[in-house]
Amino acid sequence: MSDWWSIEVFDASELPARRWKDSYQDDLTEAALTNGAIEWAWHEHRYGVVFEVLFDSDERWEAFRALPAIRSALDGVPDPVNGLIVYRPGGERHGPARAGRGAGPAPGRRGPARAA
Repeated sequence: MSDWWSIEVFDASELPARRWKDSYQDDLTEAALTNGAIEWAWHEHRYGVVFEVLFDSDERWEAFRALPAIRSALDGVPDPVNGLIVYRPGGERHGPARAGRGAGPAPGRRGPARAA
């Protein structure tokens, strides 16, 4: 069964997520394509960026997620403590976010978590 996965990166006070995207976009996209991604999409939002990718199995997703280039990109997010969510979108969405859909944070979230 094919499933979409999302890597959502939030802006940090010192570095916008868009700059992270500019640095890692080619690496993530190439790794997705060479590891069996069926589709992918990038989205920029007022609070950060989202990379959505569709694989035909969890095994392909796990192999992609374990690649050194992907681990490096995720380690390089602007705020590694509160600025990264990796998830499988829920609800009725079965594809990349379009204008008006998926424009907010992950289901059940209202933005990046803040340390108390």
